[in-house]
Amino acid sequence: MPARFEDPVAAASLLVEQVGAVDGVVGTDGDAVAVAAATARLLGLAANPPPAVRAAADKHHQRRAAAIAGVPQPAYTLVDGDDVGDWTTFPAVVKPLTRAASQGVVRADTAGALADALVAVRRIVGAGEPLLIEEFVPGVEVAVEALLRDGKLEVLAVFDKPDTPQGPTFPETVLVSPARLDPAVLDRVVDVVGRAVASVGLVEGPVHVECKVDGADVWFLELGARTIGGLCSRALRNGDVSLEELVVRHALCLPLPARPHRGGSGVLMLPVARSGRLDAVRGVDAARGVAGVTDVVITVGPGQHVVALPAGDRYLGFVFARAQAPDEVEAALRTAWAALEFDIIAS
Repeated sequence: MPARFEDPVAAASLLVEQVGAVDGVVGTDGDAVAVAAATARLLGLAANPPPAVRAAADKHHQRRAAAIAGVPQPAYTLVDGDDVGDWTTFPAVVKPLTRAASQGVVRADTAGALADALVAVRRIVGAGEPLLIEEFVPGVEVAVEALLRDGKLEVLAVFDKPDTPQGPTFPETVLVSPARLDPAVLDRVVDVVGRAVASVGLVEGPVHVECKVDGADVWFLELGARTIGGLCSRALRNGDVSLEELVVRHALCLPLPARPHRGGSGVLMLPVARSGRLDAVRGVDAARGVAGVTDVVITVGPGQHVVALPAGDRYLGFVFARAQAPDEVEAALRTAWAALEFDIIAS
């Protein structure tokens, strides 16, 4: 049924009126999370508090809450116009407060580049939008998928990103699980994730959290009160159990099924190399035939217009792989990537 998601309480009231009592409510993407939480609260079900949902949807709120809680994170400042105040830390990263898929995220190495980046990002998100400037921290990115139940964090998977982007834009590409980290560092990642999630007040449901690891140091980057985006959740499927099933079982207060260790898994998000019209895709069958690859899904069809970062917000498709070891997963994804060709005609 239609509902106006910009007013979560009104949408929740309409859903309860039209649908009635249900046993669980799940938000399927970022826009639906606030409505799902408001609906669950109206029905007396376990849910995140509205301030926590709002904080999780705004990167500046996340930064401010993490700073108050003492969570390690990059230095940052919020800018409403062109005046960056006394910001002198470089490299820096400019990012919008609410966009996903690295849209509008740009690195700047100098004051002049920072001024240019602010102009470029505002062309994407709107001239009146405030932006974050953050310190660029070195290291390897990791992504943590977890479920919260009454404030207790259950980690489902930790991905490492061997091709952690360095800028000027920040496309996601290869994610591999389990993360190839020293156990002590992995423990620190989980600790930082738990503190970051608690700082914004989240207590129920799925969370997707990204961190940077530099030696023994772990830095909180950002979080979402949702599962990993796009089709990436398929990389977390364990036998007959999908991530979506785990989230639904959690919403219904059912016990989670056992998830036996099944070696390594991963996903390759296929970035848009340049903007234009996608003319042809070649090599899909060859990529599917790579040992360890479980599927190749192209999500953009020939004739469609594609937009590269920083303005774009989608990928050309996804490659999934599974093997005994994470290194084998990474190798399979890279071999499949090399087999794929995308003809994009500038327009």
